[in-house]
Amino acid sequence: MPVVVDIDVMMARRKMSVGELAERIGITPTNLAVLKNGRAKAVRFTTLDALCAVLECQPGDLLRWEPDTIDADRTG
Repeated sequence: MPVVVDIDVMMARRKMSVGELAERIGITPTNLAVLKNGRAKAVRFTTLDALCAVLECQPGDLLRWEPDTIDADRTG
């Protein structure tokens, strides 16, 4: 998937556990783990807003786009 989730990077910078972050943003640790590990199909803007508020960061600190080989083959 070309969208990469870097929540774990920001959590490490803030020295925050999955359980603590999940509690502070109001979702279950399991759902946060799904998002953090890049297995989520979507993220609500309210969740992204809460993540940014608690981690004191911008959405671009949590998500980035990287082309995959299929996309690169289509454009090249």
